[in-house]
Amino acid sequence: MSQESGARAPLPHQDEGDDVRRTAIGLDIGSSSLRAAQVSFHRDGVQLERISQVGLPAGAVVNGEVVDAAALTDAVRLLWKQARFGSRRVALGVANQRVLVRQVELPPLSPADLKAALPFQVQEHLPMPADAAVLDFLPLAPVSGPGGTALVRGLLVAAPRDMVTTTVDAVQAAGLVVDTVDLTPFAVLRATRAPRDLDVEALVDIGARLTTVIVHSAGTPRFVRILLSGGDDITAAVSEAAAVPFAEAERLKRAAAGSDQVSPAVGAALSMSAQELVEEIRSSLDYDTATGGSVASRVVIVGGGSQLEGFPERLEEATGREVVRGDGLRGLRQRPGKKDLPPLSASDAASVGLALGGSR
Repeated sequence: MSQESGARAPLPHQDEGDDVRRTAIGLDIGSSSLRAAQVSFHRDGVQLERISQVGLPAGAVVNGEVVDAAALTDAVRLLWKQARFGSRRVALGVANQRVLVRQVELPPLSPADLKAALPFQVQEHLPMPADAAVLDFLPLAPVSGPGGTALVRGLLVAAPRDMVTTTVDAVQAAGLVVDTVDLTPFAVLRATRAPRDLDVEALVDIGARLTTVIVHSAGTPRFVRILLSGGDDITAAVSEAAAVPFAEAERLKRAAAGSDQVSPAVGAALSMSAQELVEEIRSSLDYDTATGGSVASRVVIVGGGSQLEGFPERLEEATGREVVRGDGLRGLRQRPGKKDLPPLSASDAASVGLALGGSR
């Protein structure tokens, strides 16, 4: 469960006359919707074949964890019926605050030896027994330990096994096969196609209930933090301030973009709740700078919550860094003659990135 590793079943090849090398589908489970993207890999690049989404019942997934497995299964069935994807094999993303991502140093080992030794090597870093976790390790760089001992610094990823199993079982109950489970922030980073000559950048994915902050160097992750805040928290603040249902508050939030006809109560709720999220992101970046010694040269924001009017300017003022909305998905071409594909948005980064990782 990492950016580069994980069990990956072989994907079907196409006819010899077709230049399609392989295809893959990424499935992103959000708090309010499911998104899936199918891509194909050609000699001259990657092509988007299909992309679709369906809503999830309220409470089916809470803070990134499956609460109502049956509802998730039903939604997956509906998504596959609606989109008619070319396969039932998927790369699945997970992200919530129970997933630990921490920089650790381990002895240099072969992949086979590392897989066997990892539970014993990292137990002291885990808040749970190693046998109750799904573990992975992403090596970053060789370092010297005490007395010149050779070590490898990397990111340890640990997810509670019961949480992963519940999610996988719910998806497979819909008739799908989960080939690989990936950390959603890694998938988002993969989809944004960061410039290889970039020094250090922060990528912030603002979802409905979760916001992930990932600091990377030219596409290699260095720091990951998952925050229990997102666009729905801003909507909830508007709902309370205006004394209206959640759906109406969402409409008011969207209507406020570029409008000066916002009531003082709604305007204050938008400002305060958006600033709270900004401060959480700023605090995460400050923590990474203090512990990792790196300073991100800019911040890229993606996800549905990133579209809030004025949010980039607020974050830029708070962090002192350039802040831009991500547009890396524009480089993904669509199949010629395919007229029914919706335009890609910042919310599609995770499903596309999962598909890109599921291809290996």
